[in-house]
Amino acid sequence: MLDLMQKGGPLMWPILFCSVLASAVFLERVLYFHRISVKVGEFMRGLANLVGGRRYAEAQMEAAATNGPVQRVVHSAIIRHSSSREELKAIVQEAGQLEVPKLERRLGLLSTLAFLTPMLGLLGTVAGLIEAFQSMSAASGLTSSAEIANGIYQALITTAAGIGVAIPTAIAYAYVNARVNAVLHDMERAGIEIVNQLIESRQQPDIIEFDEARQRAEKR
Repeated sequence: MLDLMQKGGPLMWPILFCSVLASAVFLERVLYFHRISVKVGEFMRGLANLVGGRRYAEAQMEAAATNGPVQRVVHSAIIRHSSSREELKAIVQEAGQLEVPKLERRLGLLSTLAFLTPMLGLLGTVAGLIEAFQSMSAASGLTSSAEIANGIYQALITTAAGIGVAIPTAIAYAYVNARVNAVLHDMERAGIEIVNQLIESRQQPDIIEFDEARQRAEKR
């Protein structure tokens, strides 16, 4: 490994740094999404019983029990459960927009690293070839094909290293971006469901009272 670093030239060190940085960012993002992951269906079914029974304080505690973007969006709506449907829609939309920067944090860095590393590798190759041909032209006498091949081999190491770092970094970016989109979908789903639950919970008492009044009238 160290031998390849030395043969590849000074630009191998920035490529190595990009590799370490990309790995650290990817690991941090994977741990973050694992920490905030939630089964939206089960979570919303649990809240449906509380909201349907107009136990909003318990529903707020349930939503605030775990820290995640989906839970925060739901919690923001439950706090203002007496608002109209349009107001609740605006509330969950604004809460979701506040979560987007947290979800997309360092996503641009991964994209930049995936683009930058092959450019560094190409630059190292070009610089190595220029240096190799300069040494050949400056050398007295004929230069053997083995020496030329060795110089090109050393120059191409940086390109291989740059592409070798760029490919997994691009895959990591695609994976993290997919997780971001999945969480955004979960937030949208949870926001729609909690708005519907809150509106239905306000309408249900009227229906119950009407049924009770009709039963009393029938008994008379």
